[in-house]
Amino acid sequence: MGYGVKREPTDDDLNVMQVLHAVSVAVGVLPNEMADPHDGELSYMRAHFERVIGSKDSETYYMMMPDGNVNGPELCVFFVRV
Repeated sequence: MGYGVKREPTDDDLNVMQVLHAVSVAVGVLPNEMADPHDGELSYMRAHFERVIGSKDSETYYMMMPDGNVNGPELCVFFVRV
């Protein structure tokens, strides 16, 4: 549960994306100098997500493994506008 806000990327955001541009599938923690000193470590998760739009007020992202796992998604993220 939380909220989302659309905003322009900061220089730090762009720097992180530049570092991760060659990564296709991974989970990890970036070096401390890239993290916000107030928030602590900067974790990332990069994978293939399938997007499903339920309505104008809901959408779901399913993280699919690249090995073709037929057991279903590894992670599901649901967004619902209230």
